[in-house]
Amino acid sequence: MPMEIQFKTVALIGKYKSPEIADPLIRLGEFLKKRGISVIQDKLTADNVKGSDFPALALDEIGKKADLAIVLGGDGTMLNIARTLAPYGVSLVGVNQGRLGFLTDISIDSMLETIGSMLDGQYIIENRNLLEAWVVRKEQKLFKGLAFNDVVVHRGISGSMIEFEVRINGLFVYTQRSDGLIVATPTGSTAYALSSGGPILYPGLPIIALVPVNPHTLSNRPIVIGGDSVIEIIMKKSGDSRVHFDSHSHFDLVEGDCVFVRRYEKTIRLLHPQGHNYFHMLREKLHWSESF
Repeated sequence: MPMEIQFKTVALIGKYKSPEIADPLIRLGEFLKKRGISVIQDKLTADNVKGSDFPALALDEIGKKADLAIVLGGDGTMLNIARTLAPYGVSLVGVNQGRLGFLTDISIDSMLETIGSMLDGQYIIENRNLLEAWVVRKEQKLFKGLAFNDVVVHRGISGSMIEFEVRINGLFVYTQRSDGLIVATPTGSTAYALSSGGPILYPGLPIIALVPVNPHTLSNRPIVIGGDSVIEIIMKKSGDSRVHFDSHSHFDLVEGDCVFVRRYEKTIRLLHPQGHNYFHMLREKLHWSESF
């Protein structure tokens, strides 16, 4: 099936309050229009990009109308957009402003040529998992959210450790004293979890990592579990702890709260250029194989 028929409507979404994105976004939009594609843009992007006359819609409307969303910015921008568009099944392509990103792997300099090839069918599909989590207090669900990278229970600004119990599929795992616990997707394994000593997980694997943050006992090590698992984090000594969702939203926890985490029922569909190589990206981002 020709790509022009597959992707009839493409949404353009730029990094928030980033004026330098205006020129490449307009050039890309005009390029797509010449290929017979209907182009729309995110309303917040339109408010900050002068000179673009593409129809502007809220993100939920984009989710309902677009077949493909092209995100111009960085990995942080892609994280925010992916969470919002996940329920709609919109394919995502990432264009980075500067250095190669884990999620935004197309350079602005080669953007038109690369996306043109992708519209001709030369692309790789990669499905990424998200996490959903919710907080239960005295049998009442108080807060819920989605995370592309990780759900993190953390001690907040307090100087003392917190204490919590962890259960997986209802089975007791451990009680831990630490600064917190990171529950990470494979995508999030190269974010906060990596700096806390967690393993790098290949993106397509249906698994979840639990990574302690500065545990009191060194025998508390990261563990990797199946993607169908349900994790319970029960607060014993909470201090001023919080649960964070990709560092985007948070909720204050109190003693006795239970944070439930599991894989979200829908995935993010990322499209990469033909020849995309995850290990090449790791070498670039983590500076492997450099001479010292």
